[in-house]
Amino acid sequence: MRATPDPTSPEVDEATALYWLMPLRYFYERRGLPLPPVRFIDPPSVPEPDRSLLVHDRDMTPTLAAYHGSELRLEVLDLDRTENYLLRLVILRRKDNLKPVECGAIGIQLDRFPPGARELIVDGVVPLGAILARENVPHQGAPRGFFEVEADELVAHALGQQKGDLLHGRCNELSYPDGEAFADIVEILPQLP
Repeated sequence: MRATPDPTSPEVDEATALYWLMPLRYFYERRGLPLPPVRFIDPPSVPEPDRSLLVHDRDMTPTLAAYHGSELRLEVLDLDRTENYLLRLVILRRKDNLKPVECGAIGIQLDRFPPGARELIVDGVVPLGAILARENVPHQGAPRGFFEVEADELVAHALGQQKGDLLHGRCNELSYPDGEAFADIVEILPQLP
């Protein structure tokens, strides 16, 4: 996504914004698509219910599952993998009615995961947050920034939205207790009633 810093938004320079957005930007560049403008905003500017779903340091999978009252399933739209690194573009869907609840892109460093967790991640069926909980992988989240973006064709299609709908998201980093980061995530929510 072409980050377009706004003087009224939090101070995020373009290089930082592009770094935070890297997993999603990768899949746009891979498709030869232009990145829609992203405007970083302060947490209090994120409207409800998106604020309660985005502005925290918890994993999104259990947060969204609790809000929607349904377990979530993972749908991988695209991926790229080397031996120890996985990039994927995904949709999280409710298991009960398959409605999309998040479109995201994630880069995951695989080398320190226990074998069972690593296998589940590579299989691409279970959301990362559910794997981390199930496999008791100690970690912490650190949201880097919150943003609004107009849905382009890719995101609108993934989330069942109209092109041009204003959506909210966050850039998040997951790390082990020793501080080593293992995942960079961009998460975008559909408009919610």
